[in-house]
Amino acid sequence: MRKALKTILLLVALFASGGISRAQTDGYDVFVPIAKYLAKGDADALSAWFAENLDVEIISSNADCSKSQAKQMLKAFFESYTPRSFDITHTAGKANMKYALGNLSAGGENFLVTIFVGCKEGSYLIQQLKIERS
Repeated sequence: MRKALKTILLLVALFASGGISRAQTDGYDVFVPIAKYLAKGDADALSAWFAENLDVEIISSNADCSKSQAKQMLKAFFESYTPRSFDITHTAGKANMKYALGNLSAGGENFLVTIFVGCKEGSYLIQQLKIERS
């Protein structure tokens, strides 16, 4: 009984300190599918990764909006600027919050893309998406 209690306390301490996290996915890179959908200009598929509310900044438009509104903003952007390629240049973060920087070539222009994802209930979702001219 005492050994079981010690084990439980150790696990609680590890969870509390961040030593173990449900958000850790054994090497899974959340940005792989997100990058694929950005490169394709697939707003529908990308929106599956959106949080219910997120901050979206596209060129000079900035909005704290719903998942549905963000999808429409992104669709409008992709209609004006057809993507040719997207490459992630940098990623960083902790187990429950990560970000990526990337270069998007679209509509004959180059854009810098910043993506913040947060983990909620074991799933990563985009909290902020920023697309600006580089």
